[in-house]
Amino acid sequence: MTRIAAMPVTAAAPMARLHLACFPDEPWDSEAFARLLMLPGCFGCIAWNHETPVGFALARDLGIECEILSLGVVPRQRRRGIARQLVAAITAEARRRDLGSVVLEVATDNDAARRLYDELGFTWVGRRPRYFRRPSGLADARILRLMLNRSGCSS
Repeated sequence: MTRIAAMPVTAAAPMARLHLACFPDEPWDSEAFARLLMLPGCFGCIAWNHETPVGFALARDLGIECEILSLGVVPRQRRRGIARQLVAAITAEARRRDLGSVVLEVATDNDAARRLYDELGFTWVGRRPRYFRRPSGLADARILRLMLNRSGCSS
């Protein structure tokens, strides 16, 4: 059973280890997480399987919308609905904060994530060329947005 909990601002070191497990080609270090977690409006959640962290989502309240800065699930736990739960938790917090939308970037070569975001109602609103590092070079990013209405339902 997966449990979703708020990410404490003191979680920089464990978050860096979790990020490395999720993104070995482009890991963020604990200093990067510490800086992000101290930014105004930054919040996140961690997915737990018993006492083991298996995924995370880090986001930032930008005043009118929420940006998901990073979202990952460790490889051995993928395709179990954990990313969907993490997006739902971030979206719920964005609604609680009365934000109008949730935005994120997804690599054009990440078919599984693109399918998930399509299923959740995100739409393609832009592109960032050569945004993600890959062992074979750079991959473009799609900028996606999920519009939220004020009653708590996606539109």
